[in-house]
Amino acid sequence: MSGKCPACSGRKKLRTDEEKELLIKRLKRAEGQIRGIEKMIESDAYCPDILVQVSAVTAALNSFNKELLSCHIKTCVAEDIRSGKDEAIDELTKLIQKLMK
Repeated sequence: MSGKCPACSGRKKLRTDEEKELLIKRLKRAEGQIRGIEKMIESDAYCPDILVQVSAVTAALNSFNKELLSCHIKTCVAEDIRSGKDEAIDELTKLIQKLMK
């Protein structure tokens, strides 16, 4: 077994420390919210209260996706197009379709 994620393209993207910090901060926020939801369930919190918190996690992950997608378009996609790799447009289109499910 190669240890490679079967859903990953195998490509890499070098990120600045600032980019990494911003993305990780957003993920940690969502992670903290999920831990809070777990505690709510353990303490028998009222269903609508839990659902509101789940909505907050969804918003946090959507915010993460928007940030990462913006970075991807400005760097990876733009670089591929500049170097003549027009298939980057098809890849981006497919990605957006997956994200909008």
